[in-house]
Amino acid sequence: MRTTTTMTLAPLTATLFLAVLLPIAAAGNGGRPRQGDYLNRLRGSPATPSVHVESSLAVASPSPAAADRAPAAVGRKEDDFVSQLPGQPSGVDFAQYAGYVTVDATAGRALFYYLAESTGGAAASASRPLVLWLNGGPGCSSLGYGAMEELGPFRVKSDGRTLYRNPYAWNEAANVLFLESPAGVGFSYSNTTADYGRSGDNKTADDALLFLLNWMEKFPEYKGRDFYLAGESYAGHYVPQLAHVILRHAAATAGKGSSPINLKGIMIGNAVINDETDTKGMYDFFWTHALMSDQAAEGINKYCGNFSAAASNSDKCDSATSEADVDLNDIDIYNIYAPNCQSASLVSPPITPSIDNFDPCTDYYVEAYLNHPDVQRALHANVTRLGHPWSACSEVLTQWTDSASTVLPIIQELLKNDIRVWVYSGDTDGRVPVTSSRYSVNQLQLPVAAKWRPWFSDTKGAGEVGGYVVQYKGKEKGSLSLVTVRGAGHEVPSYQPKRALVLVQSFLAGKTLPDCKKCESF
Repeated sequence: MRTTTTMTLAPLTATLFLAVLLPIAAAGNGGRPRQGDYLNRLRGSPATPSVHVESSLAVASPSPAAADRAPAAVGRKEDDFVSQLPGQPSGVDFAQYAGYVTVDATAGRALFYYLAESTGGAAASASRPLVLWLNGGPGCSSLGYGAMEELGPFRVKSDGRTLYRNPYAWNEAANVLFLESPAGVGFSYSNTTADYGRSGDNKTADDALLFLLNWMEKFPEYKGRDFYLAGESYAGHYVPQLAHVILRHAAATAGKGSSPINLKGIMIGNAVINDETDTKGMYDFFWTHALMSDQAAEGINKYCGNFSAAASNSDKCDSATSEADVDLNDIDIYNIYAPNCQSASLVSPPITPSIDNFDPCTDYYVEAYLNHPDVQRALHANVTRLGHPWSACSEVLTQWTDSASTVLPIIQELLKNDIRVWVYSGDTDGRVPVTSSRYSVNQLQLPVAAKWRPWFSDTKGAGEVGGYVVQYKGKEKGSLSLVTVRGAGHEVPSYQPKRALVLVQSFLAGKTLPDCKKCESF
């Protein structure tokens, strides 16, 4: 028998966590919204439907909506080969592919991907796992953020035309697949414009599952390969939910042949996990980092409590949070110690770039680069179907129809199925801060397997503290690690790329993060 847990989102108050900082975050980045700013804009309906999370995988079946779709032609991977990106530096030792996978042939809905295979040539690529990376929003691009600003093999110079290598790219450790999802994000599109008003958590997960199944028909060498999901921000929903439907699909197809998706683990960074604790953690972070007054903190503690729907619905709670928010307009809430971008202008010839010192104007460089026609041709982007310029966060999605107030039940289910779970947090992010991640993970009430300790990002010599880690045991089986990344903002690989690479190397290897007392390198 299958049981269902219903998690109801209040029409307005449960959106408080993602709503209160909309003007703050935009102001702290030259007026440009970022990943954490989009959910409130998309929740346009007067009431958000309940979200159902299946609590048993054994007898689950695929989503009816997904099962009824007409099969799509997958095409040949050779047609998606990217021989060279414009402005690419010399000496590239990995293969690149980019293009589309249709997830609904009837609607004409197709998702755009970019694959950076592992460095070191074909033999190295064949021996390494596959990682799917997702950015959040919802509505923000994994190509623009993840691939071009964070963990991808290249970064964009200040001229918006040329690229330079990222020596700490995650394709040093794995084959990395970036997916622009849902349709309407980045280069992904639908021929049925009504789709842009029907996006939500459930549909996004179903489409991503169909993407993977169809993509693996195009790239059959990845069938059965060790597979991992990773992402940040609202991908705290995307990643566990996609993992969940992958397991449901595997259970439903058992006896009909093994699933091609060999899911081993998930990793989510500065992730939206549980609305109440995420919101409480955000305001506690503001106060402990001297970003709001004692009076504002007292008002929030008195009138908002633990940010339950009832408490956060009060006018007094709204007034208390408003007092806190007004003081944050002039900083980058995504990295509270970072400078803001001072000019949106491109610089030619480009200034000398630095991997170790992230340029706060990078958004503008990436937007310029991905809107060049020669770049779009190289990536096989169908801009005719798209009908509008590429943007880092979607301007065509009009509504988000369902959003779980918590993904903790899914994380519990993943642990029961022995899926490795890592939750990591850049400790200078104020948008979904480390306090939020700690409070949310603590809701699981898991026993500690290895106590809180520092980990080291430079294992040569004395080493350098990369952050802190605590490991938990699943209640039945599985394990969860909570990791901080010292000196990193919301987009951890942007601000601390070397530490982020050590993080993902450890995660993929199934090893604890380096302890300098017994240093080891990868």
